[in-house]
Amino acid sequence: MAAEAGLQVHYLPLAAARASARWEGVLGIALFGLTRARPIDGLATDIPLASVSTPVLVEAGGESCEIWRTDEQLVSGRHSNVHYRRGADVLFGCISLPESDGLHVATATAYREIFAAVDALGFPHLLRVWNYLPQINLHTQGIERYWQFNSARRDTLIATARDVTGNVPAACALGSADGSPLVIYFLASRTAPAVIENPRQISAYDYPPQYGPKPVFSRASLRRADSGTTLFISGTASIVGHRTMHVGDAAAQTRETLVNIEALLEEANRVSDRLHARARFDMASLAYKVYVRNPVDLPLIQFQLQAALGPGAPILYLQADICRPDLLVEIEATGKDCTCD
Repeated sequence: MAAEAGLQVHYLPLAAARASARWEGVLGIALFGLTRARPIDGLATDIPLASVSTPVLVEAGGESCEIWRTDEQLVSGRHSNVHYRRGADVLFGCISLPESDGLHVATATAYREIFAAVDALGFPHLLRVWNYLPQINLHTQGIERYWQFNSARRDTLIATARDVTGNVPAACALGSADGSPLVIYFLASRTAPAVIENPRQISAYDYPPQYGPKPVFSRASLRRADSGTTLFISGTASIVGHRTMHVGDAAAQTRETLVNIEALLEEANRVSDRLHARARFDMASLAYKVYVRNPVDLPLIQFQLQAALGPGAPILYLQADICRPDLLVEIEATGKDCTCD
């Protein structure tokens, strides 16, 4: 199957992905499910594969793929522990490291290797980063592991002379199965994206001290290319200002999260106008990945999403712990300019 124009993402059960021969034009893949890191049968070994140990919901007991494709000519390689594949202007990379010397060391090492790779390859601008670490809410060494991760990421950004406010990539950090490694995968570009913040929320890097070491990510990023404009929405939750809303109510948290995504779409369209990109995004132009803390809440969350998006929206549901213990659902999304179709 030939690749569609521009950067594309598809969520498919692994069996369906094999059957539809979607490995052609693949930039990189994230494989989700309670699985150990292993190759996919029939997948060329030069395609980067991030194996993330998080249970897939809806596709009971199965594995699902997040497949990134492009119509560009692709070149694969490795830079230290980073496995990458690149086209003319976009690169997919992934790294998986055990926590042999603790989470702080693993995170710092991973980010140093990522920055060394993208700089050496000429793709210095991170567009979107996905971080998965086990027991994200567990307190060890007197501090929550998510705070340990944020501290290490921030320290490494400062040490490598990168921004920690403003010009930072879209990102998320979620829990993975106990005993799994730190897994990070990312998209990078030769040119800097436009970063987008949500007017309903304080920027994450400006959170007050009660939330620990400041997380470094933008609420969304916008990539312009000749083949179209792509919007990357970070993991988004039921937060207004800096406070969690609707504690204990998964349905209300889902509705609040969708309001935040709508606010980001409005802001993305405004930024697009300022850049003269003439791109337009709406809820129907997005593909969604939904993280559910408690599987028992899945029907409530699905009902809210179907009511807002319709039954045919492309959605991958995963069970994962979320960065704050009082958050029950987190939603990320990727969208292609809907005027390009």
